[in-house]
Amino acid sequence: MRISTAQIYRQNTGSITRNQQQSQEIIDKLSSGKRVNTGGDDPVAAIGIDNLNQQNALIKQYLKNIDYTKNRLAVTESKLGDAESITMSMRDRLLAAANGTLSTDERQGIADELKASLEEMQSIANYQDESGNYLFSGTNLETRPFDFNNSSEIVYRGNNNVRQAIVADGVLMDTSVSGDVAFMAAPNALGDYSVNYSSTQTGDLTIENAAISDQASYIEDTYSFSFTDNGSGGVDLTVTDSSGATVQTTPNFDPSNPITFNGIEVSFDGTPKAGDSLTIEPNATNSIFDTVQEAIALFENGDEINSAAGRSKLAQLLNNFDSGVDQIRLARGIAGNNLKAVESYANNHSNTELVNNSAVSVLEDLDYAAAVTEFEKQQLALNAASNLFGRVSSVSLFDYLR
Repeated sequence: MRISTAQIYRQNTGSITRNQQQSQEIIDKLSSGKRVNTGGDDPVAAIGIDNLNQQNALIKQYLKNIDYTKNRLAVTESKLGDAESITMSMRDRLLAAANGTLSTDERQGIADELKASLEEMQSIANYQDESGNYLFSGTNLETRPFDFNNSSEIVYRGNNNVRQAIVADGVLMDTSVSGDVAFMAAPNALGDYSVNYSSTQTGDLTIENAAISDQASYIEDTYSFSFTDNGSGGVDLTVTDSSGATVQTTPNFDPSNPITFNGIEVSFDGTPKAGDSLTIEPNATNSIFDTVQEAIALFENGDEINSAAGRSKLAQLLNNFDSGVDQIRLARGIAGNNLKAVESYANNHSNTELVNNSAVSVLEDLDYAAAVTEFEKQQLALNAASNLFGRVSSVSLFDYLR
């Protein structure tokens, strides 16, 4: 069979080119340190590497979200801790004031302390982060959550929604606590009704609990309690509704026994005197700001704090302070529990990322010893092919003709 000179050139050139290409591929692998640089290097491994890299990219995004969430929850938990401390301090100040008679200067001094603490509380509740977003305004980030209305009451202008972040596949984590939950929605310490004591009260009667006991027979209204002399050393109790109609009469009233009417149960402490009166009105929750403002008004209202009505009101305010502290603690607990949960997710993601990186390394990393050996073989083959082609190409028929 004849082999033309052109065919010899093509075959040898192709062999040299293939060896050069294979050598270059090994050089690329040695340079990158990777066994698989393209899908053609190992299609099955390339698919596995791509899947693992996509998982790691998603994990990195989750970890970024978690860092954001951790920062916000840590600040939230810290601010609520400050609010709890301030509220406890105010409550302790009121408790100390409950013992003994206060002078005018002492009353004003306590009122001034409460005002300063109220301003500090409002500052915490209106805290803005580094971006100028309000921490406790729900999702109304640019709305100042707590401000005074026309009646000089502190009202909430945010919403009850919470900001969220995706921290894992299908997992949304709250990154905030609404100001309404933290500061405005403390359960009424008395139950479902609040009490207004008459300024003319002379007995030491206080209401310990006023709550709905039977929803089926419950009639919501404002009710008045009047105590009258029964002529035998005791008092009779008459309960009337907002229209003045008598709801219930209790002869020879015994404060150790609760009374029930219109689906409401009321329990007492202390002893009333003839002529005492009070009213109860529906009120399921209390704002800690309202509680502080009521306390300030009590200490600034002349000598009321030293009266029987003032002491009864102070007892109610102390209960409301306890409820307010509990509500702030509850909100703080929500932030703390969420913070603990996102830290757990962060650890899980970090562990998964480590496992994925190890798997990618097994599939992708180059065996340098084997690669260098293969490179030397390719170089040897390339040199042999080049030398052979050089010799064959220089041979001529005329070299054998004499």
